[in-house]
Amino acid sequence: MLKVAVIGAGTMGSTHAHSYVKMTNAKLVGIVDIRGEKAEALAQKCSTSAFSTFDELLTTEDPDIIDICVPTYLHKSFVYQASAAKKHVICEKPITRTLQEAAEMIQICKEAGVRLFIGQVVRFFPEYKQIYDTLKAGEIGEIGTVHAFRGGGFPGGSWGDWYANVAKSGSLIVDLMIHDIDYLRWCFGEVERVYAKSLLGRELNRFDHAFVSLRFKNGVIAHVEGSWAYPGGFRTELEVCGREGIVHYDSAQAAPIHTSLRTTAAGGSGVAVPESPLQKSPYQLELEHFVDCIAQNKEPIVRAEDAYKALEISLAALESAQTGSVVKLM
Repeated sequence: MLKVAVIGAGTMGSTHAHSYVKMTNAKLVGIVDIRGEKAEALAQKCSTSAFSTFDELLTTEDPDIIDICVPTYLHKSFVYQASAAKKHVICEKPITRTLQEAAEMIQICKEAGVRLFIGQVVRFFPEYKQIYDTLKAGEIGEIGTVHAFRGGGFPGGSWGDWYANVAKSGSLIVDLMIHDIDYLRWCFGEVERVYAKSLLGRELNRFDHAFVSLRFKNGVIAHVEGSWAYPGGFRTELEVCGREGIVHYDSAQAAPIHTSLRTTAAGGSGVAVPESPLQKSPYQLELEHFVDCIAQNKEPIVRAEDAYKALEISLAALESAQTGSVVKLM
């Protein structure tokens, strides 16, 4: 059983910590946060120890894995500390704020001989994985267009209100919409060019809404919509249109996935089939997978290099939203 310490006792740190408590292939040995009361409160809930610094953790415990759940602009610093201590690293998305930092993080972990995993968790949502499998099986034929939506309220109450700071968070596009960008690249391959519009720059960071158009090298066109101004709670939606049918997912529906196929026989009719994937925490599935990859020396479903590409596309979309121009990717 591998030992894990979580850095950060905020929302994601709490989510990860509670996931480790439920796992059989990992043991949570500590929570680190400079806010001592936050670390202590989470540690008590998870029956583990609290620490105020990374060094304090290392002098007391000897974890195999450091799980980083701090704001994006702090990722690089903790990855460097963890790799220097020869600890494997799990880090929340996005990998970091700039491509240069992302490349450096990947390289430093390789040089240290430790693994680096980035939490692009949408690949582990059962509904999204089911749609991925449907597409790869060719059930709806050649894909033409895709629409994805992801939105909710602005994540207020964060450390130093860092989500509202574009230099630190990368805005709605880089922080939230990167989920769908990574997922769509997993499904359809490399992106050729990007065009985006958003409310960024209109003093509306806390109510941002963005549209990103992705043209993939294989011809698929995807329209990704994201919002920090969506009323009524968090919601996601995905629709994929192919020559032989449509797959549609809406998190707001009780039976969220529907597959409609074109008839293949005269007199037949298309059918809508509601399906209910198993409800197990995607975060637990993701973290179990990463821990197993370390224990068994296996390749993960999502590599650090995939997270780099997702960041590259997201930053291209942010550039397009800021300049009003199409951005081409090499």
